[in-house]
Amino acid sequence: MSRRANARIEEKSELSHGETLRVLGRAFRYARPFRNRFAVKYLLLLASLLPLLITPWPVKIIVDHVIEELPILPSAYPSALQPLAEALVGLPPNEVLYWMVVLQLALLLLVGAVGTGGGERDRAESKLSGGHDQASRTENEANEGWSMASGLLGLFDFRFTIKLTQALNHHYRSRLFERIQGLPMTVFDDERIGDAVFRVMYDTPSITNAVYRIILAPLASIAFVLAVIWVIAILFGDHPIFWQTSLAMFAVSLLVSLPFPSTLRRRSTASRRAGSATTSSLEEGLTNILAVQSLGAEDREQDRFDDDSWSSFVRHRSVIVVGMVIFVFAFIPGMAMGAYAFFHAADLVILDQISRGDFLLLFTYYLYLIFACVDLGALWIRLQEAAIGLHRVFFLMDLPTETDAVGTPPLPHPPEEVRIDSVEYHYPDGTPALRDVSLTLRVGEIVALAGPAGAGKTTLASLIPRFLEPKSGRVLYDGRDAAGFTRDSVRAQVAFVFQETLLFDATVEQNIRLGRPDATEAEIRRAARRAGAEGFIRGLPQGYHTPLGRGGGKLSVGQKQRLAIARALVREGPILIMDEPTSALDPETERALIATMEEAREDRAVLVIAHRLSTIRHADRIAFVDKGRIVEEGSHAELMARPDGAYRRFVDLQTRGAA
Repeated sequence: MSRRANARIEEKSELSHGETLRVLGRAFRYARPFRNRFAVKYLLLLASLLPLLITPWPVKIIVDHVIEELPILPSAYPSALQPLAEALVGLPPNEVLYWMVVLQLALLLLVGAVGTGGGERDRAESKLSGGHDQASRTENEANEGWSMASGLLGLFDFRFTIKLTQALNHHYRSRLFERIQGLPMTVFDDERIGDAVFRVMYDTPSITNAVYRIILAPLASIAFVLAVIWVIAILFGDHPIFWQTSLAMFAVSLLVSLPFPSTLRRRSTASRRAGSATTSSLEEGLTNILAVQSLGAEDREQDRFDDDSWSSFVRHRSVIVVGMVIFVFAFIPGMAMGAYAFFHAADLVILDQISRGDFLLLFTYYLYLIFACVDLGALWIRLQEAAIGLHRVFFLMDLPTETDAVGTPPLPHPPEEVRIDSVEYHYPDGTPALRDVSLTLRVGEIVALAGPAGAGKTTLASLIPRFLEPKSGRVLYDGRDAAGFTRDSVRAQVAFVFQETLLFDATVEQNIRLGRPDATEAEIRRAARRAGAEGFIRGLPQGYHTPLGRGGGKLSVGQKQRLAIARALVREGPILIMDEPTSALDPETERALIATMEEAREDRAVLVIAHRLSTIRHADRIAFVDKGRIVEEGSHAELMARPDGAYRRFVDLQTRGAA
């Protein structure tokens, strides 16, 4: 079990209310750099909501003063609309109708709203096409643009919002990726990369939902509710039942949602984990597609992906079901209160206590109140899913990273000697990997590590650039503990050719230049020549400028390995570590590489890990590693002179196997 596995056990499957509040509060740290833009967004939101207070009035005026020809009394209008009423006094009905049409068109052009109902009001929003699984839905949240208005104001608000949404998500996503880059190598040893991909791509957009709802929804809804209640109190102060029932809807929506947050968080967690499993299945299936096809395992892989994919949809539907249950429980009392208010308003019209235009006006405001109060009451329940996504992101962010203490100095100069001094290293589960190991590397010599698979050779080499930290003992650079210097300065001294060749979807030149961006063209070509790669590079369609595809998919295994060696050679570092550099090379290229190592030793210490006798026999010293210990050390001739030596038995086995 790796450290990642241990950490995963500690990831809570269910959050408490207090933990949910802390997670949501922590999200504000990432919204802080955009506080000025959020202030502008809030003002735009208010600007798009306040015209809704005006849009029902032209209809009331038309009904009361054009159709029914009732006299216009400016004193019956709110103070903000009294100038309009005074301008209409004395006008014939057809002129009143004309100016109301003009007003409606102006409102339509400005905010895309006319009339007395939501059906006559438009809003600007944009969403990507997608299904109802977690991934496609949250991808929408990362690119969402919306405005409560349409028209000219809505167009400006929409463009402003989509830029703010993307900037916020880019900032949050980039910070997570930055943290992942700083995690130790052991973190993802036994964890599928697909899980991390899902968190970076599909959990991070939760910040959009959380921040928008917390920052904008309460303030805007409260301001709008107070404005509507103020207008109703002025016009219909004798009938408080309307704003009272609206506030009751707030209480109902809040009380109904209280029993469900834990259930929603639990199901949202299961939904996101199912989506993560689907991403992992896809990543593994595509990465290992050659193995799958060669073994005839397409059907089994298809079944595995089908199961994970369908599970992601099923889990997400369970989240939707909770939302539907909450809606049903809130809908029944809401309908009852709405029906009571409707019949009460109808009675007022029948009793001539309010006009028909007043009825339309009143009921429009009543609907506004209901929607705003329900939005407030459902705020807590709507934040639950976002909290789970944020928690999954923060969990990954909180894993211990490789950070240097403040004030840690860089390595002052390139070392002439590196000594591994009495080092012990244990795997994260406590299993010993290295025991009392000591080894010295000096510039000007080649040291080889040999031994059976799993003996600890790569682990030993990984201590030198501080990819791993010893449990006890030290790694000394010219006699000074490497742990006392910054990791970047230590790693700058080491060029590492890994056992598994790692190339990027970039050109040949960009891949070679990866570890040293300022390398000249001549230095790149010299490294490629020394690595035996120039011949096949010249044969590529665009030479050094040929794109390699994902993972260098256009190259053979041997060609990839030669490029990885060239990349290490172009890096200016006094220590060159090569882990199985000849495993995929033909004999001719291997001989050229051995000559390259001989040349590199002039100004470097070369550490080579290999099983091939032809690769290691010319090393100055060979350290034979077995069960986490260096059991023998010496030149090839010295070790072969030991009749019962471990290295000699290793060579004899190879020789008999070759025969």
